[in-house]
Amino acid sequence: MKLKKLPLFILFYSISTALFAQGEDIFGISEKAKNPKSESAIGNAARNVLEMFSIELSTGAAYHQFSTPFYTANPDLYPNFSQFQNFDQPLDISEDNPLEMKSNDWTFPVLNAGLRINLFNLLTIGGGYGQEWGNMSTMRGGDFEFGFEGGSYQASKLYGTVGLVLFDAKRRQTFLKWKYRRYASANYYMQSELTQRSKQVYPWRFILEGEFGQLKMKNFVDQSVVAGGAMYEPKLAVGDKPYMGIALRIERDFSEYTKMFIKGGAEFRDFTYAASDFSEVQNLKQTLYGMQVGFAVRFPGTKRCKIAGCGVVMKHMHNGIEYRGSGIFNYQNRKVGQWY
Repeated sequence: MKLKKLPLFILFYSISTALFAQGEDIFGISEKAKNPKSESAIGNAARNVLEMFSIELSTGAAYHQFSTPFYTANPDLYPNFSQFQNFDQPLDISEDNPLEMKSNDWTFPVLNAGLRINLFNLLTIGGGYGQEWGNMSTMRGGDFEFGFEGGSYQASKLYGTVGLVLFDAKRRQTFLKWKYRRYASANYYMQSELTQRSKQVYPWRFILEGEFGQLKMKNFVDQSVVAGGAMYEPKLAVGDKPYMGIALRIERDFSEYTKMFIKGGAEFRDFTYAASDFSEVQNLKQTLYGMQVGFAVRFPGTKRCKIAGCGVVMKHMHNGIEYRGSGIFNYQNRKVGQWY
């Protein structure tokens, strides 16, 4: 009886191996080749490019620090600069020995809207527009303090990002193959376990991201701001140099086209503060440690199936063209069964 069942087992194993090697499911969807998404070559190319783009919205908050190596030969030019303790202590500073002053406060909320391009699941390139509202506390150093008229600022920014994908589903498969390398190919149990784990949906993605952009002050805390050394009111402004930042972005896919993400990192910015008569400026640095949470939607390159009577809810083929059978908020490529 066992000998009769053996050929059936061999036949089933051979068919399963062949299908796995071809990377296709029973609906003809190939993982190794781009299936046609349109009847024309131009339309297919356009749809393949379209699905590389996604739009995203995010919000968050940040803790920031302002600092400056304060030095002036005439402190009277800065009416906000004063002594708050040890009033008989003289101001002993020089150009080589400035007074280090710092303040800490919060920026909330931070709002961003952007567009992102995924390049081969290796790099991401993006850009967008943001708004932020922040508080500015009095800077202090030693026995002295430097206050601002008002206690808040509003700034807008145009930014670009470049990200390196550190870990995702494909890299997880590579890691699993490396992890199971010690098992022989004849060990069918462990090879089957490797196959099952490799086919599991892994929704996480980790990206190391760099950001650069330009800030523009909108509502100033003080009537003393300059931008890049150009003398104009108000006095506090951003310099000509773009700000820089670095962050770790963690994404979680909810479907092939939608995802949530958390992004945490630091930004480094330069400001200038002008004296009352605009005869000199003080250089201010802002270090901002922020956290954001957002939602992103990728443009679907595969058209929704509208053929009457077709009940397939996963990606499938009609006349050699790939279609999706459900909305963008559901997983499209479902290898084991279907669900509504």
